[in-house]
Amino acid sequence: MSTTPALLKPDDRADVPPEPRAPARGGWTRVRHVALPFGSLLLFLTLWQLLAASGTWSETLVPPPAKVWDAFIEVSGTHGGVRGYNGTTLVEHLGISLRRIALGAGVGIAAGVVFGLLMGTVGWLRSLFEPWITFLRTLPPLAYFSLLIIWLGINEEPKITLLAVAAFPPVAVSTTTAVAAVPKSLTEAARALGASRWDVVRDVVVPSALPETLTGIRLAVGVAYSSLVAAELVNGLPGIGGMVKDAANYNNTPVVLVGIIAIGVSGLIIDGLLLRLERAVVPWRGRA
Repeated sequence: MSTTPALLKPDDRADVPPEPRAPARGGWTRVRHVALPFGSLLLFLTLWQLLAASGTWSETLVPPPAKVWDAFIEVSGTHGGVRGYNGTTLVEHLGISLRRIALGAGVGIAAGVVFGLLMGTVGWLRSLFEPWITFLRTLPPLAYFSLLIIWLGINEEPKITLLAVAAFPPVAVSTTTAVAAVPKSLTEAARALGASRWDVVRDVVVPSALPETLTGIRLAVGVAYSSLVAAELVNGLPGIGGMVKDAANYNNTPVVLVGIIAIGVSGLIIDGLLLRLERAVVPWRGRA
């Protein structure tokens, strides 16, 4: 009795893998992530140039991009015997301001994390301090900067204190909320296994609250940046915010725009670094 092999249907060919499409899709995604920001930048520059060339406003109010670029070149080095702006280059102005932000925001962030952990774990401390933190969070920096000058003088102390006070509430609020939201089942399980109160805080509460705390830190750095010009209103030179304020006093709009762009670009870089840190420290965030 002879047998003949059965013919394979097209659907039965399991050994033929489907054509891969993921790499092409991934490549397009990477191109899109790069192309869209550059495209929006080109569109913004084009609209800016058209607005400046329309003559609706004078060049003092809306200088063209070329004039802002010339101002950037001038404040970045020495030209005609003049070094930078007010004897300090743009990089030096920015570096001094970043040092102030690092000191002020660093103190505010550290205090916010400590207060957030305490308020999140001790109920009566939250009831005691949370209204004051909310009150502080709603105050604009200029509302109490004059008071800081009266108390601390016109040197570095009021600037750093202002940045610390501005950075403190976002971290404290986010950390408190995250600590209070830690599932009780996790803490009870840790205590059932013999963990002390400190062990529970270190091994359960802190890792659970870390994602929201890092988000609060990113917000705090942004708030510190938005308070930079206010912090450097008095005796702010050298400093990028002081440069912007001084140039505005003389209607030097190109230099004002150079300072604003420098603050924005440096802020984007720092926020990107913080985002990378967040992804490295809490890689599980956003995953099921």
